[in-house]
This record gives sequence, structure tokens and C-alpha cells, in this order.
Amino acid sequence: MVLLGSLAMLVPLMCLFCLPALMAQSINTNSSSTSAARALDALLQDYAYSALVHPRTGVPYDGPVPSNLSGIKIAAMRLRSGSLRRKGVEMYKEFEIPIGVVEQPYVERLVLVYQNLGNWSMQYYSLPNYTYLAPVLGLLAYDASNLSAINLPELDFRAFGDPIKITFSNVQSAPDGLVPMCVWFDLHGLVKFSNLTSGNECSTIQQGHFSIVTESISPSSIGESHRKVWIIVASVLGGLALLALLAFLVLWARKCKQRKKMQEMERAAEVGEALHMTSVGDTIAPSATVTRTQPTLENEYVP
Repeated sequence: MVLLGSLAMLVPLMCLFCLPALMAQSINTNSSSTSAARALDALLQDYAYSALVHPRTGVPYDGPVPSNLSGIKIAAMRLRSGSLRRKGVEMYKEFEIPIGVVEQPYVERLVLVYQNLGNWSMQYYSLPNYTYLAPVLGLLAYDASNLSAINLPELDFRAFGDPIKITFSNVQSAPDGLVPMCVWFDLHGLVKFSNLTSGNECSTIQQGHFSIVTESISPSSIGESHRKVWIIVASVLGGLALLALLAFLVLWARKCKQRKKMQEMERAAEVGEALHMTSVGDTIAPSATVTRTQPTLENEYVP
């Protein structure tokens, strides 16, 4: 029975090895698309800063975009670093920035540039085998000491307490059977996927570009999915058949062992000492040739 229990544990293990990986947690985009996205960030930073004419702290200002990038929306908001860290920002477009956000290197004032790439999302942030359910949104931090500066490097902008929340609007429904996912693009081409926190909401602890995607459906992917299902089914059935065969072999071995033991007992009985036979009237019965124990009185004195 111990052997049967051990064999039964083999089947789930075999199935686990046959299961495909559901999804990679991170991938890298190619260098050309990353370079194009970084060039777009620099251009949009220049246009967003042009909207900051005598800006008030904590007030977002929508900025213009080049005519050849129609469909993209940008905004800029200047903040004091200390105030941002202590108070956060209740709502900046789709972004809710909590208390505890810190930038590196430290600057007295910073500008948060907002991007909504709209129908340009796929061109600058291409994701093979995935479909966008919402436009790509960007949130980048820059030094605000010179509002006429261009090609500024981004500040390292991170949340050290609660995460930054991103609530997407006008999100398309995912096709039946597919699960929507959050996707984050960092500034160096790294792409990471995560689960939605609730509804159409994603979260992050640092700046970058964000969206909601789902895996694309194509005839080849459907065929591949069916093939993987058949592999899993065949593996399970094969494991069960192997388990049944091994159980049969174990039971057969036990019966052979019992049969051999019975044969040995019968053989031992046949080669044992034969009893002498004697006649008692008309009946023949076995009799002992000698008396094994001589009778003795417990007390030889008889009064």
C-alpha cells in the first residue's frame, strides 16, 4: 500500500511538468522602439513646459502638441518637493499620488508631465501578441528650476509608502476567456505585467508609462492553445494508465507470493514423518510407536 501511495503522487507531478507557463512577468522591448519613445518624451516635455507661463503651484495646465501628433494629450503641473512628499496629490488626471513620494536627485520644485498617447500608443509602445484596452498614460518628473529648458533628464520619482494609483477611463472590455492586465514601461525598455488592483485601476511605485492590455486572439494562438490542452489531457490519461498498470503488477506480485507460500506449506506437509497404522477391530487407525512421556505419580506414597 505504501508503494501504491508513492505511485499515486507521481501523476500530479507529471502533470505539473507538462503545464505551460501562463505568462512571462517581464519582457524587454527592442532598442529602436525604446529610442523612439524616449525622443517622444523629450519632445512632449518641451511642449508641456510651454504651457507653464506664470504657473500656480499645484495647478495642472494642458499643453499643446505638434500637429503631426494629433490625438496625444499632455499637461504639466509644478509642485514643491516638500509639499508633494507631505501631502501628495489627490488627483492629477488619472493619477492619484499618495503621501511619501520622493524624487532623486532632490530639487526644490519639480514638474510632473502627464501624457495620454491615445491612438499613438501602439506605435510608440508596441506589444506583440497583446491588445491595448486603454491608451498609454505617462507620468514623468522633471526639474522645475528652469521652465524654458528642453531635453531635461527625468528625475527618479518613487513612492515609498502607498503606491500611486492609476484609474483608467473608457476601457474596452476584454474578449471572453481573456483576463485584462496592467502593463508598465520603464524608461529603459523594460516591460512588466501585473494584476489590476480593482476595476480599471492599476498601481505603481515609480514613474513611467502605463496601460491595460490583454493577450491577442489569433487562429495560430487558438491552435496552439488547443494543442497544449491535448498535451495536458494526454499526459493525465497516460499517467493514470501507468498508475493502473503499476497497481496491477503490485497485486499480481502479491498473489504470486501467496501462491508460492502455500506451495511451500504443502511440500513441507508431504515430507513430514509418517504415522504407523494399526488395526483396532475392523478399523485401521494411526498409532504412536513410543510413548513420549512416562506417567509418574505426584506422590509415590499411597496410604
